[in-house]
Amino acid sequence: MKTEVKKLPRGQAELIIEVTVEEYQPFLDQAVKIISEQIKIPGFRPGKAGFEIVKQKVGENEIWQQALEPAIRKTFLKAVDENKMLTVGSPEVDVVKLAPGNNVIYKATVNLFPKVDVADYSKLKVAKKSVEVKPAEVKKTLENIAKMRAKESLVDRAAKSGDKVEIDFEVFMDKIPVENGKSQNFALVIGENTFIPGFEEQIIGLAKGETKDFQLKFPKNYHQKFLADKLADFKVKVNSVFNLELPKLDDEFAKSLGDFKTIKEVEEKILENLQAEQAEKEMTRQEEEILDQIIEASKFEDIPDLLVNSEAKKMLEELEHNLGHQGLAFADYLQHLKKTKEELLLDFAPQAIKRVKSALLIKEIKAEEKIEASDKEIEQELGKIRETYGGGKEIEDMISQPAYRDYLSNIIAAKKVIDHLRSVMIG
Repeated sequence: MKTEVKKLPRGQAELIIEVTVEEYQPFLDQAVKIISEQIKIPGFRPGKAGFEIVKQKVGENEIWQQALEPAIRKTFLKAVDENKMLTVGSPEVDVVKLAPGNNVIYKATVNLFPKVDVADYSKLKVAKKSVEVKPAEVKKTLENIAKMRAKESLVDRAAKSGDKVEIDFEVFMDKIPVENGKSQNFALVIGENTFIPGFEEQIIGLAKGETKDFQLKFPKNYHQKFLADKLADFKVKVNSVFNLELPKLDDEFAKSLGDFKTIKEVEEKILENLQAEQAEKEMTRQEEEILDQIIEASKFEDIPDLLVNSEAKKMLEELEHNLGHQGLAFADYLQHLKKTKEELLLDFAPQAIKRVKSALLIKEIKAEEKIEASDKEIEQELGKIRETYGGGKEIEDMISQPAYRDYLSNIIAAKKVIDHLRSVMIG
């Protein structure tokens, strides 16, 4: 068997593999056996007719064609192994020559698993930021909890700040209705500034059934670019006005929240939760900066499009899943962005490349530092899963699979790699 290897751009390589007639013969013998099992040949039991008999029945070309797939499967793996290549995904195979009595030649285009030269990360440093929760943040969170428990009462008067109103509105640009710029019975609490600046102030003074036309300019950084920094016309009708009676922030309110006796206990719990949230955000920031710095300082071979596309698709699936949990339709989200799924995949490409590089780094550092997940760590993680989801048959069947255990092992080892990097690089 002879193999020629040619490096291609974008992390690919081309292998031209030539299999001699002698090397192809075992595959021809196997093809003859399979064909003779599948067709009836008078005077022979299934699978027992010889080459010449089968050749007379189906033709020599058919035998050579039948032998091709298993021959490629075995010789391709041998060629990859002999050339010490690490490939990703399935090869793209084109047959160059397949003629009875001649050497078989085929071309296989493969995606190469990229090698990475990891930078000396001991010389890289990431600054640790302090986690601080201000009293105003605790107060705001407590007030938000109170707003969620406010008593609503329908009133027959003009709306004022602090009221909840239900309105119909429509937005126009150059007297043309803006797409998705219309809503009916939209609930709005005046003073929470959930709309663009100036909108809620325009509602103050309007009572049930009253309408108002006014103009406002959208902010320069508005998420819908075609509206950003543009002057628009608004038509609003108030359908109802509700007075919101907020509960008094005292010990009685604390008791209504559950296992609390005093409002001070509630404030302490809020502080604890906000500190944990801030600490988690800081850990995430550190991890991102750690990986960003190592990626910037390391050297990567070309990354195949296959890996980037696969990661981008995974990101798209994650987005669709998260939107579904929020009760949002993915099709509506695409319409809001005015993008197709393919365009969104292209937008994801830079982040997908970064995620692939991060995974390559973690894999390489894991091997260099001999970081692995112990059986005890895996069992502990399995215990947490049982505790969270219960120990039903469906869960047990899933977590007992060797593939799931391998998946957990990789997740745990990756976390240990990040912990290792954190211990080395955090200043």
